[in-house]
Amino acid sequence: MATNKFFKSLLFTLTIAITVFSVTIENSLAYPVFAQQGYSNPRAANGKLACANCHLNQKAIEIEAPQAVLPNSVFEVEIKVPYDTSKQQIGANGQKADLNVGGIVILPKGFKLAPKNQIPEEVKQKNKGVFISPYSTEFDNILVVGPIAGKTHQELIFPVVAPDPAKNSDVKYLTYPMYAGGNRGRGQVYPTGEKSNVNTFGAIQTGQISEITTTEKNESNITIISSEGTKMSQIIPAGLKLIVKQGDIVKVDQPLNIDPNVGGFGQEETEIVLQKPERIIGYLAFCFSVLLTQVLLILKKKQFEKVQAAELNF
Repeated sequence: MATNKFFKSLLFTLTIAITVFSVTIENSLAYPVFAQQGYSNPRAANGKLACANCHLNQKAIEIEAPQAVLPNSVFEVEIKVPYDTSKQQIGANGQKADLNVGGIVILPKGFKLAPKNQIPEEVKQKNKGVFISPYSTEFDNILVVGPIAGKTHQELIFPVVAPDPAKNSDVKYLTYPMYAGGNRGRGQVYPTGEKSNVNTFGAIQTGQISEITTTEKNESNITIISSEGTKMSQIIPAGLKLIVKQGDIVKVDQPLNIDPNVGGFGQEETEIVLQKPERIIGYLAFCFSVLLTQVLLILKKKQFEKVQAAELNF
């Protein structure tokens, strides 16, 4: 038992390490690992997903999944994360960069990521280079992916295997809710609560802008003098376009730069039915019996009409 726990813990640690590594090479701050470390359950009691705490902009997504599935069957859950691929975001270094995307699917308990040997070859080709992982060892019914290149992955495909109630007594043949979230672009808030450079920055006091200089890191240093003569300076991160100039009068919290955010997060929910095979067989048998009854009634009616016609002729 202890050995199994050790291997599960080791597997989860490796999963996190691979995720962090893939995130690093993508040069993105859309880290699902942040949510994994900060939230034991990514869905709050009010239904809000943890991703929305850092990605403040709302953007629509679409979720496609079968209406019903059979036990032990493999099916696809697809999250569509559309956006204008001609747009670019501000990277952490202040340079323009393409948007990355990520997604999360909260499946009913018992539903899991399909094993590689059960995933169809077509899905494997679509997901080539895409790493999908369980949210944690506790919640293996929650799957996360990303960040990955948005230009080639606006449709995120999660291969899922349905549970078998005959093998798992906790699973029943019922209708279950399913939740999904999808994001494009970097977040506006770091897990520490600090603002990222994907934001508008407001003036720290009311007054006149006396000076705007550029630092060695290509940041904008804005100096504001209040009517009382108090001089305060603030730094605007590199890559952001200012909408003020020297000599302008500004009010406290007035935006000093154009909003650079072109991304956003969206979430949707749907339902899926775990269908009992015997029910389908019973339904088909019922439909066949109804059809057969209708045919027999029509034949009987034709026979009765012939008898009536023969009696009239007699």
